[in-house]
Amino acid sequence: MLIERTRNLFGLLVLGLLVACKTPPPGPDPDPAPGALAVTVIDLPAGLPAAVRVTGPGGYVQDLAQSQTLVNLAPGEYTVTANAVPGSGLTYLPSAGVQLAVVAPRATAHASISYTGVTFRLGIQQVATLPGAVFLASPPGDPRQFIVEREGLVHIMENGVLLSTPFLDIHERVLSHGEGGLLSMAFHPDYATNGYFYLYLSDKLHGIVVARYRVSANRNRADADSELVIIRIQKIGTTHNGGLAGFGPDGYLYMATGDDGGTGDPYRNGQNLDSLLGKVLRIDVAHSTQGERYRVPPSNPFVGQEGKRPEIWAYGLRNPWRFSFDTNLLYLADVGQAVREEVDISSVTQGGLNYGWNIMEGSICYDRPTCDRTGLTLPAFEYDHGHGCSITGGYVYRGKAIPELAGHYLYSDFCRGFLRSFVYTGSGIAAPTDWLISGAGNILSFGRDADGELYLIASKGAIYKIIRTSPSR
Repeated sequence: MLIERTRNLFGLLVLGLLVACKTPPPGPDPDPAPGALAVTVIDLPAGLPAAVRVTGPGGYVQDLAQSQTLVNLAPGEYTVTANAVPGSGLTYLPSAGVQLAVVAPRATAHASISYTGVTFRLGIQQVATLPGAVFLASPPGDPRQFIVEREGLVHIMENGVLLSTPFLDIHERVLSHGEGGLLSMAFHPDYATNGYFYLYLSDKLHGIVVARYRVSANRNRADADSELVIIRIQKIGTTHNGGLAGFGPDGYLYMATGDDGGTGDPYRNGQNLDSLLGKVLRIDVAHSTQGERYRVPPSNPFVGQEGKRPEIWAYGLRNPWRFSFDTNLLYLADVGQAVREEVDISSVTQGGLNYGWNIMEGSICYDRPTCDRTGLTLPAFEYDHGHGCSITGGYVYRGKAIPELAGHYLYSDFCRGFLRSFVYTGSGIAAPTDWLISGAGNILSFGRDADGELYLIASKGAIYKIIRTSPSR
């Protein structure tokens, strides 16, 4: 009897296993239905656009200037980031800077943002004076500020005090005539562990050089003998050198070069894809050695195309004077010839863009009544020479000291010395603001420290920190 029951139980168990094998349990829907997200914006004056960004799965990014329902969204978690909006005499602060919204299939999630107007002003505070200063940067997470001097030195400012001994002195390798010199530095994202930093300079033979150096055992001194030239680009003249190298969010090193000068790009470099001048370049320096200084990312737009340099990421530039990244966007300021100054804004995934020089200067045809604009990318923002003559590109503010300024791109002009900003919404420019600072003089460059706070560097060596001059709410 016991044996018979055991046989029956065993038979039922085998039958159950067979059924389970034939009918697998239901899994997740391989293609779930889309959902929606309704973003509501209230309490902004009529005609004043909001500054809201929505990010989500798969690299989704959408900028909003008003209430809107986003449809056909992949289910998942979305982040709604609202930035302050400058108005006439007031700055409007969002009720919630960051919100999370979960979008479910066939359902609509909701996020609501209300704004409150407060009095808000910016000012500048001088923190140092260093004749020849042209750039300021900090390694990730480092409280020190490194100040680049055009003649070929790098100094450290720590706790508001300039250290007496330079961090690096390579003045004998630098040609500082014309627009040349040591023009910027960039710290490797892993500087804290590998000690690498990169300098952008013009050398004694009129070449643009980007070279890697390493910090010594003393954290406040670099090893001047550790130089590894990553790339060198020969020029003819001493103007239109560009002047910046920096790491993008993709980990690659970007460089912005000028067209080699002269009126109207006489060497025809801007549109020449066999030249590295008048371009944004993108290279991989993760494994740089004496034998292989850099690699070309396989996703660069002109890889494998005959007669086109694979290092090129974008082209059609005259004299790009400072670029910066903000999340997935590249902001690039290009100095105009005689009429327009421009800021070009693009996604970091958009390689191969042609910004138009010398076919166009800004959004107008250069030196001709008409021109073919086919395939050209026009500026996201521009101003004419009634408002300045040489743009100085800056940064999108992401610091903590001035939360009302979050999301605003700050820029200046060498001739006018103003401090202005705007918000890029993805579809246009919003909240243009003149912060009405005075006394700084000609502005050579912006700087940014590890906390995201911004600085202005004036032509006579004065270094200013941008601060709020109105009480916080």
